Amino acid sequence: MAHLTVRSAYNNLSDRLNKFPQGAPPSKLLYKILEILFTAEEAEFVSKLSIKPFTPEKAARLANKTINESKALLDKLASKGICLILKLTGSQSTLCLLPWQVFLNSQ
Repeated sequence: MAHLTVRSAYNNLSDRLNKFPQGAPPSKLLYKILEILFTAEEAEFVSKLSIKPFTPEKAARLANKTINESKALLDKLASKGICLILKLTGSQSTLCLLPWQVFLNSQ
């Protein structure tokens, strides 16, 4: 049954990416690309995030993770160029997911 959970993570991520204005219609090729770019855990995490900028705390709340788990996943995603961390002087970090075409073109 674990394979169903993994497939579900990528299905959820595809649905999430399709909510961007550019869209990401589900296809076998899209799932293969997502499997290269994301682990199953990252896919499930990102599928729960907002399209609009968010804080690590909001990401943790949306994904039902601890703040430390959320920050670790967001740091991994940022190192892959999938999310952008904005740190303004004297303020809390704000993050945003890049449109899916951006990280597909960067690979």
